[in-house]
Amino acid sequence: MAPFRGVRYAAGRVSGLAEVTSPPYDVIAHDIEDQLIAADPHNVVRLILPRSAAGHPAEIYQDAARTLRDWQDDRILVPDAVPGLYVYEQAAPAPAGGARTAGRAGQPTGVLQRGLIGALRLIPPEAGIVLPHEDVAPGPVSGRRQLMEATQANLEPIFLLYDGSRPGAATRLVEEVATTRKPLVEALTKDAVRHRLWAVTDPAAIAAVAADLAPRQALIADGHHRYAAYRQLQARRQNAGEQHGPWDYGLALLVDSAAYPPQIGAIHRVIPRLRPATAVELAKSAFCVRPLPGGTRDLPAALDALAQAARYGGVAFLVAGGSQAHLLSEPDPVQAEAAMPPGHSPRWRGLAASVLQELLITRVWGIQDDERSVRIVHHDAAAAIRAADQAPGGTAVICTALAAADVYAIAANGERVPRKSTSFGPKPRTGLVIRTFAQG
Repeated sequence: MAPFRGVRYAAGRVSGLAEVTSPPYDVIAHDIEDQLIAADPHNVVRLILPRSAAGHPAEIYQDAARTLRDWQDDRILVPDAVPGLYVYEQAAPAPAGGARTAGRAGQPTGVLQRGLIGALRLIPPEAGIVLPHEDVAPGPVSGRRQLMEATQANLEPIFLLYDGSRPGAATRLVEEVATTRKPLVEALTKDAVRHRLWAVTDPAAIAAVAADLAPRQALIADGHHRYAAYRQLQARRQNAGEQHGPWDYGLALLVDSAAYPPQIGAIHRVIPRLRPATAVELAKSAFCVRPLPGGTRDLPAALDALAQAARYGGVAFLVAGGSQAHLLSEPDPVQAEAAMPPGHSPRWRGLAASVLQELLITRVWGIQDDERSVRIVHHDAAAAIRAADQAPGGTAVICTALAAADVYAIAANGERVPRKSTSFGPKPRTGLVIRTFAQG
């Protein structure tokens, strides 16, 4: 992780930091985008999701570049005086129904995550230093790369995790700064998360962090397409004869997962043209199927039954729709093994996400698991069920979250989890600090 001169919103030039920052680009629904723009005309969403003028869709990236230049010229966005690393904290009270203690003993309950934002040096994938765990699609990678080329900037950080069970200088610095120093900026966003940012500019501290992190391995928790875009941009510049430059780095948040264990949310499926009764009847050929008396009217009880089945049986799903809910568990091992594509490890084949994709959706239901046939709903089981009920003959599949240990092991083995299997959080807020190539 290298220091850089962060470009940040100038105090007093915008309505507030919460009003000009946003979630990552790929989790912003269109109505949320409208709300962000309405909150402040300088919201960073205008840069990360630029809207094209009518009839000129190819100009959206240049529009973002012009907007970024205008905001810099108008001193809405200004660079810090000296290069540094940035300590970043996200904190929120415990959710209703129970507290979550983040990290080591003595830390407060609730959601708490701290890490370092810096410029991540891009090295060949075969080095095995940065581990992806998801495949990427060419379209989003190309789009993020074109945005970086036009703006000459990394507008939002990717999110990396490393195992700090043997803590070093990086973890100690993050703790010391976050607990003893006054932040540069802080903001409370509508989701009740308080964001705080500090700059570390001392060369000796930065050198100690670099020495600590150099031999460590990091998992990409969020930002696979942006990381692939970093690599694509670097390759293009090198192929053009420019061997070294700011494109050899990418903006990243690095978090010690031992100090701050990540949250991994479940990702549910909605299949619009599959009736729940048909889904359940077909599932009986490969699963133990049990109707839940309360159906979706008692969703907490249904989710408890799912969690208990997954805890003791390993693989389980809820199939829901039309007020009915059925628990699917104990997949037939012979059919499950036959459904798996060749070349995968036993651990990959045993993932609930693999059983869902290969056995239930593809083989038992005969549905192609792609974006057109299977919709994705993050975290919210009730929202997935509502979406299924609104779709003609729709069925919701409520899933459990993958375990972090499984994700690490799959990535370390050079494999990728099935599509849309993980949702790591809390995700970094976009717009707190930007890395421009001129300053980075």
